[in-house]
Amino acid sequence: MEFKKYYLDLVLVPLSFMISISYHLWLWHKVRTQPLSTVIGTNAHGRRLWVSTIMKDNEKKNILAVQTFRNTIMGSTLMATTSILLCSGLAAVISSTYSVKKPLEDTIYGAHGEFMVALKYVTLLVIFLFSFMCYSLSIRFISQVNYLINCPQDSTIVTSMYVSELLEKSFSLNAIGNRLFYLALPVVLWIFGPLLVLLCSLVMVPVLYNLDFLFEDSKKGRVSEVANEV
Repeated sequence: MEFKKYYLDLVLVPLSFMISISYHLWLWHKVRTQPLSTVIGTNAHGRRLWVSTIMKDNEKKNILAVQTFRNTIMGSTLMATTSILLCSGLAAVISSTYSVKKPLEDTIYGAHGEFMVALKYVTLLVIFLFSFMCYSLSIRFISQVNYLINCPQDSTIVTSMYVSELLEKSFSLNAIGNRLFYLALPVVLWIFGPLLVLLCSLVMVPVLYNLDFLFEDSKKGRVSEVANEV
């Protein structure tokens, strides 16, 4: 009977992780090969145009750039603070002498031994630590962009392309931090059983697909709007 309980965790939890990982690998492939079909690629293209426009007309738009980056830094700082606070709370729970599995062991499916409960909390701790690292690096890069975007255009080293690359690194790290937060949701549900992990992953993939991809109708609408303006 105990083996059957572990069997659910050994099958359903890796399966749910493989679903999420497979979707994000496919998304990464689409971003690399067909960037304008995804929200990530389209936004990246728009940010490059924005940086080029700001640096060309820096005397009039330097305040706009600073305010925009300030809001972005505040968002990343909030998420980094949330991540490290969750890490502190999980570390306190793991190191506590109180057995965290007692209130749940009669109500969850799957294995709920001491090792399995510790594995669940340690997995959450690692996810939030990596999320904190990504947000911290994102703040580092965007802070550099905040200075470099106001450099004079006659510089041959600090070009708009270089600043755009730094900005894209910042937003990429921020996106990875967000995805790690999304991944933490099934792991939280793993505390209550492996079946919920699989169900959560199956629901998250269609939701993320609708958020990550641009559909043909919306793209045709944008093209027609641009044609009418021209």
